[in-house]
Amino acid sequence: MPDPIAVAETGTVCGRRFGSVTLQAPAALNALSLAMVDRLQAQLASWAADPTIVAVVLDGEGEKAFCAGGDLRDLYQSLRDCGNATNPYAREFFSREYRLDYLIHTYPKPIVCWGNGIVMGGGMGLMAGASHRVVTEGTRMAMPEIGIGLFPDVGGSWFLNRLPPRIGLFLALTGAPLNAADALFVGLADFLLPNASRAGVLQAMAQASWHDRALENARLLTHLLEAQAGPGTPVSAAALPSHLRQHFDEIQSLVGHDSLEDLAARLAGAAGGDSWIGKAAANFARGSPTSARLAYELLQRARHLSLREVFQMEFDVAVGCCAHHDFAEGIRALLIEKDRRPRWQPARLQEVDEALIADHFIARQPGDNPLADLG
Repeated sequence: MPDPIAVAETGTVCGRRFGSVTLQAPAALNALSLAMVDRLQAQLASWAADPTIVAVVLDGEGEKAFCAGGDLRDLYQSLRDCGNATNPYAREFFSREYRLDYLIHTYPKPIVCWGNGIVMGGGMGLMAGASHRVVTEGTRMAMPEIGIGLFPDVGGSWFLNRLPPRIGLFLALTGAPLNAADALFVGLADFLLPNASRAGVLQAMAQASWHDRALENARLLTHLLEAQAGPGTPVSAAALPSHLRQHFDEIQSLVGHDSLEDLAARLAGAAGGDSWIGKAAANFARGSPTSARLAYELLQRARHLSLREVFQMEFDVAVGCCAHHDFAEGIRALLIEKDRRPRWQPARLQEVDEALIADHFIARQPGDNPLADLG
């Protein structure tokens, strides 16, 4: 089988090197398989320990996507096989994916994540922790898990809570799509560059004089990317419409300060039509009611947790989703049979009781949480 990632090391004029790793599954929009996760984990760990590697570039093959999320087909089969019993594959999938995401968040060297095309779900998990997050004119970003009966995982309970007030909850509940200007506006990205400039960035990195200290290298990389995004760049945030900026006040009113039930009623009133807000609200109406309540609960519980604690909590809830109905049903409707008509159970938000939500948070694995050693 072909290698799921491509690895390269490039020499620089100062004798040091930087690493490049590219997801190689363009036909699947570079969706993350366990093989990809394991190869990325091993390669990043190796470079972290190599004093001659000064930085890392992470991107995806093809023009359509950096990474459209996790590869859910094997996971779906495990859900069918295991039902609500212990699911060893799910435990491995989520624990290893989250461990990789945590490594990127805490990486000791600068990482450039080139987020061109689709960046969703697991792709957001890879990108969120990178020190230098690049978006392009083709970036399409979202956390659409409510549509498959999951929740914004891969650290979403952490990074969505760190967006401007109420924006993270709105994105978690609606799966609203974002462009590059949106990502810059709320802090999900750091630089906007033309996708065609990627080769120029790599060339500039090769011609740079790097340092021995990671902090100085991070500053050098910032200046290098800022120079690539300077005057005369054919794309700019000002030239792209930011839906989040345009609808910021409306989102504040829709989300409000009260209960999920009140928020849901306001979103129901906004659903429909061709407007960005109307489509986002319609996504919420079509989504899993259990996912909506899980997303709401996770963002509340994660407000004062450490990053390590967030990943540990998300692991328990993700495995909990595998033991309940909606996750398998959402994957079936979207990816397997593709009828786009999921039959959620419960079907209404009012029917999702506290006991069902609490059952998602219990630890289903024997012994310690497999992410207990993070940090």
